[in-house]
This record gives sequence, C-alpha cells and structure tokens, in this order.
Amino acid sequence: MAKKKKKAAEAPDLVVKSKCKEALKAHDVNVAADALDGLNTVVGWYIEQAAARAAANGRKTVRAHDFHIG
Repeated sequence: MAKKKKKAAEAPDLVVKSKCKEALKAHDVNVAADALDGLNTVVGWYIEQAAARAAANGRKTVRAHDFHIG
C-alpha cells in the first residue's frame, strides 16, 4: 500500500500528540483540536532558532543553551 504524501506547506509532526494531550489533561484542562498543531508550530520555530544560533556561532552541533531565548 502506498504511503500518503504530506502537502509541501504542512509541517512534520515534531511532538507526540498523545503524550502532549496526556500531559495537558493532567492539568485538568481540555485540549482543542488545533492546540497540538499550534504546539507543533512552536516546537518547529524553536528548532529553527536553535539551529540558526548554532550556525551563527560556527557550530554544526545544537546544544541545550541554543534553545534559550532571551
């Protein structure tokens, strides 16, 4: 069976949705249908920023401190 291709504009899944939903439910909140897509977008942005910071510092390795914004 052929795999479905994702649209070019669609971001890859970067978060485990079931785990994120479980973590949010632990805080006794409901999870809207678009909430995890929003979280996925934020995670993608953090990855882009961390990669850019590493490159700007002449590194090819992303380190934990590359994720700190400030």
